Amino acid sequence: MSVKAEQAYDVLIVGGGVSGCASACFLASDSTFDGKIAVVERDPTYEFSPSAKATGGFRQQFSTPENIRMGLFGAHFVKNVGDYLSVEDEVPDVGFREEGYLLLASADSLPIMSANNALQRENGAETEMLTPQALAQRFPWLNVDGLAGGCTGVRNEGWLDPYALLQAYRKKARSLGVIFIRDTVTEIRRSGSSVSSVRLASGSQLDTGIVINAAGASGLKTLCELVDLPMPVESRKRCTFVFNCREEIGMTPLTILPEGCAFRPEGANFIVNLAPTPDMDPNTDDTDIDHYLFEERIWPILAEHIPAFEAIKTTSAYCCHYDVNTLDGNLIIDRHPAVDNFYFAGGFSGHGLQQSPAVGRAISELVVHGAFKTLDLSRFGYQRIAARRGIFETNCF
Repeated sequence: MSVKAEQAYDVLIVGGGVSGCASACFLASDSTFDGKIAVVERDPTYEFSPSAKATGGFRQQFSTPENIRMGLFGAHFVKNVGDYLSVEDEVPDVGFREEGYLLLASADSLPIMSANNALQRENGAETEMLTPQALAQRFPWLNVDGLAGGCTGVRNEGWLDPYALLQAYRKKARSLGVIFIRDTVTEIRRSGSSVSSVRLASGSQLDTGIVINAAGASGLKTLCELVDLPMPVESRKRCTFVFNCREEIGMTPLTILPEGCAFRPEGANFIVNLAPTPDMDPNTDDTDIDHYLFEERIWPILAEHIPAFEAIKTTSAYCCHYDVNTLDGNLIIDRHPAVDNFYFAGGFSGHGLQQSPAVGRAISELVVHGAFKTLDLSRFGYQRIAARRGIFETNCF
């Protein structure tokens, strides 16, 4: 039985998280593009989406030039958010706190961190290495025993309110004429080497000239499989715990301990997370909080490095699902090698929020110009996935 198209769009973006909404904003803002855009999002409450529940960090402390440069643009974007996301002269408040990142190193990881720092500075990042003595002086709450050093970036690094940024993207996109549809794409129909339409769970059919797959953990891989494109992306649960501390410890950047445990202030409290060990990290859409993770792993690590955290109490916890690239943990952004109007961006592995400004801009350039213009992200294309040749970050969480 044939299904009549209920609507037609020049561009259909599947996934209304930060990367999908950023893509809509940049595309609709491009003076050379005048097409009709729609965003299909299955859950506009974003209950388990990292777009609403991420740590919110923005940094340049990476070991790959493209990630460093995406981090620099992300910082520029949020510090000048009014230039990009204002609606009728109203500048959104995304709560950016430029209070820095602090990555700490053991003796084994210090040489890698030092090499990364040199690369960061070479690419324009203002990060600096600190000795244990300098760490103790600058952060008196920190126990430096067992630490060989650290790297910090006070300028252009910090965190914001993820949900506020997401809503700012959505409001801007709507003001530019982007249509938001609450539904799920269940079928992609092709005509030759192009997508012609999609079918929704509601039964509707939408004709489209271009599809951008930004469906994240919930659907990036599934949609790619509908157009015969294997994607090494899985949904991995990440639990975040909120705790308070009896003792006031003073200025605290977003800190990542050598074990990968990351914490930062959140009002009068702190938030903390840590990825499970590989044997406890399945592909899942489960939403139960793994309380063992805090009791058995996180708390002992915190107490070892921050003595004041020996006396803390959790007040709440929540989870979200990362779209984890199981090949190398890095972004995958490209156009389908055999379907000329199917684009995709995902596999962020926890870095999607901070990379959303750069990725939204990059996707819009691919669609409008057929190539990256401002920042060449071709290394993160699909060819490395097909060849199983990963681009691996070192000493990065």
